[in-house]
This record gives sequence, structure tokens and C-alpha cells, in this order.
Amino acid sequence: MKNSLNKIIQKNQANDKAQKDAIHAELAHPATSSDRRSFLKKAALGGISLAGFSGLPIEDTIAQSTSRVNRNSGPSELRITDLRVAGRMIRVDTNQGIYGYGEVRDGADPRYALMLKSRIVGFNPCSVEMIWKIIKQFGGHGRLAGGVCGVEMAMWDLCGKAWGVPAWQLLGGGLYRTKVRLYADTPSITNPERFAEVLNRRKQQGFTWLKMDLMLDMIRDEPGAIVNGDFWRNQPGGLGQYAHAGGPRSPEEYMNYGNALHPFTQVQLTSHGLDLLENYVKVARDIVGPDIALGADHFGHFDYNNMIRLAQRLEKYNMAYLEDMVAWMYTDQWKKISDAIVTPTMTGEDIFGLDGFKDLIDQRAVDIVHPDIGSSGGLLETKRIGDYAEKAGIAMAMHQAHSPITLMASVHCAAATQNFLCLEHHDVDTPWWESQVTMTGSQPMITGDGFANVPLDAPGLGIELNEDVIRERVVSRFPQYGYFNPTPEWDNRQSHDRIWSFSGKANHDVGQT
Repeated sequence: MKNSLNKIIQKNQANDKAQKDAIHAELAHPATSSDRRSFLKKAALGGISLAGFSGLPIEDTIAQSTSRVNRNSGPSELRITDLRVAGRMIRVDTNQGIYGYGEVRDGADPRYALMLKSRIVGFNPCSVEMIWKIIKQFGGHGRLAGGVCGVEMAMWDLCGKAWGVPAWQLLGGGLYRTKVRLYADTPSITNPERFAEVLNRRKQQGFTWLKMDLMLDMIRDEPGAIVNGDFWRNQPGGLGQYAHAGGPRSPEEYMNYGNALHPFTQVQLTSHGLDLLENYVKVARDIVGPDIALGADHFGHFDYNNMIRLAQRLEKYNMAYLEDMVAWMYTDQWKKISDAIVTPTMTGEDIFGLDGFKDLIDQRAVDIVHPDIGSSGGLLETKRIGDYAEKAGIAMAMHQAHSPITLMASVHCAAATQNFLCLEHHDVDTPWWESQVTMTGSQPMITGDGFANVPLDAPGLGIELNEDVIRERVVSRFPQYGYFNPTPEWDNRQSHDRIWSFSGKANHDVGQT
């Protein structure tokens, strides 16, 4: 034991010196932002090295796991003091100067998070599960869970910084992988030359898993491709799948094609329409070859019978999965589709919580669950979803179309979940996307082989925001909140939140003083 401890001490001393030198160099650099300087001064840069868990006795493991605790923090005395936003990004502050980052899911409102401020201030952020149970009732399927999930992300970032360990180490699953495979999204393109250009660029970028859009929108104007299209084409929003994403403005818009569930449109694909969609897949498979996994998404709002017809046409192309063919809540229809085709089926990006996934998993209605950490409940709940699916022999991929905050939160979850397959990277071609953050460990975020690195030597999520980029690119979406401006209007809770009844006289003035 002593020999092992001496080795650990020597290694940590060497790491400490290297990190200290790096900190002083960065603090002295004139380009270092004020937020970055604050982070370097207040948050631990270290973490638990993998060597500390490679077959050592329990005493050595304990010694190693506590050797890098952030001495700037007394974790048991840590308390949440504030919650602020910049765009959809969340920052939760504490009484000890350390803070955690989270994010409200794409397309959601930052107020989903701000309304939770009065529910979490005063709690120890390291009590992640308790805080999750307090705010869980304010989540829901789709974007409704954005605030709850964003706060949960921030708790793990804070907890990891307080204890000086990466978030994955706190999830209880250990480390299944040090690199997380990414699947790159490919935009909807009908022009064959441009489509080929994007696919070839994805190959050159090193991705080994791609997803393509394959949707009715791509053929809606082709004569003879669909049945019953003119009725919907003449409605508000036409046949657009994402008509008025911000919400319907009238009853007519609420009932348009983009807001109608799959069984309620009676749009059908003709043989010609099937030929056109099949040809898109053929072109893609010919370009990427047999060794790259290729999934498809965004089919359109037509019923499961037409989905089966389309899926059977595509079987010869060995697709990795067909995603969101019908709405996730139609478990029976998913079961019928999965039983009728050989291509793997996948859904789940809008499902909140393990309870929302249980029917799909218990009935083996899909082959792959596909939670989005911004809707599914956050890191721990998503790991629970993966673990539950694993027992049923079902794999887990992860949806992600947000900033690097959510990508890195997803990376930590994927690292700790055994049945994980791949994680979406939605902004491959956005040149400034990755520059929103700085990695606080020794590795880059993404490597040229289509993988994201799991932080091994950085606490929490392993990132720090780049203030200048966030101010330029993110704050403008919600200028009223600025760059983490104070939010005193959200300080007071105005409701009694408990969702079960109790005996005795109710205090109807709870939260009013």
C-alpha cells in the first residue's frame, strides 16, 4: 500500500506542478477573459487519474479519490446563491465562488430554468438527486423539461468542481470508455451535387457514423409522389414539417400538417414517392460506402403503414436505424413497425424521465432508445434510462443539438453507461460552435476521428465559457437577460409546490412573504 501511495503522491506532485505552471501562464496572458481568470483562481483543475483505479486496494483507491478534492471548497458547506442565464445557458452560483454550467434545450425558453431559481437557492448543489426530486414536477416531455435538465447539468458541474473530480466519476457507473463516438447530422439537401459534397466532407472530417434527413418535405412538390397532399398544401404552413416552431397562432395553424400527429393526416406515399426517397438513400450509401454507419430521420407525418412500406424499401441499404418514424408515445405502433422490418428502430429525444421510456423498453417496441439529455432528465436520469434499456437488451444512442455545454454533459453520461452507441453532433459546420468553451483539462473536445474525448483530468463537465464568443453569438437570442445578468425578479417562490395532499390546515400564504 505504501509503495502504491508513494507512486500516487509522486504522480500527483508532478501533475500539480504542471497544472500550476499552466495556470500561471494563462493568468498572465492578456487574452484571458475575466470569467476564465475567475475560474482558474476558484475552481479545481485536477481530477482523479485513471491510474488511481487500476487494481489498487480499497485503501489506495480512497486515498487517491480524496487526494484531489478542491481545497477552495468545503463541499458540505456549499450552498446555491443564484441562478442566471445567458441565452439558453445557465450558471448556478454558490457561496464559495464556484459555479456550474447547464443549458436549456434547443428551442426552449430560458424562463423554464429561471422559474426554478427560488426552488433551489439555499440547497447544497452536491445533493443532486434531492434537488432533482424537488424540481422534477416542473419538467415534461419535449422542451418542457429544458429548465429541469439544465439545472441538473449545472449541479453535476458544481459537484464535480467541489470534489475535484469529473462528472462521470460521480454517476456511479465508472468509466466504460475514454472516447465517445459521435454521429454527424447532415442537413436536408435535395440537390444531388450538394448532398454528395456534404457527405464527402463528413467522411473527410473523420466521422464513422452519419445521419441523413429523409423526409416528405424533400418530395412534396414532385408530381405523383404523395396522395392527399393538396389538402394540407393549402393549409396555413403548408406541408412544412416545422411550420411555426414557436407555436401555433390560431386554431388553423394548430391543425396544420406540421402540428398534426402521424395517424391524423392520411398522407400516403405512392410507389413513385417511395422510389424518390429510396434513391436518396442509395446515393448516400454509394458515397459513404459500407463501413460508415448511416441512420435516417425526419420522415414526415404519415402513418405507420406507410412507414413500414418505406422501411422495407430501404432494407437493402443496411441502415443503422430509422429514427422517430411515428410519435414516441405510440408504443403499439412502434411495436408493429419494429416487428415488421429488419432495420433497427429508434426514438426518444422528446421523452422525459425513465417512466416515459418504460413502455417502449418493456414491450421491446424499439431497438434503440434515443434520449436527449436536455429533455430526458439530465445526466443521472439518462444513465438510469440506459441501464434499464440494457437489461432488456436494448442499446442507447443520444440526441444532442445544443451548445458544447450539453455535448460535454452528454459525453460524461455516455462514458458511464455501458450500452451507449453514439452521440449526435449537430453543428459540425458551424465554425464558431466549439469556440464557445475552453476545455479545462489536457485534451481537446473533439478529435479528427469522429470522437469526443472524455475529460479525465478536469472537474465537473470540464469546460469554461469563452465570454467574448458567448456575448457575440449567444446573448443576442435573449438580449433581455444579457451575459448572466442578475435575476432578482425570480428570487421569491409564489406557490405551494407539493403535489400530494396532507391533513391539517393548509397555509395558503406560502411563498407570499
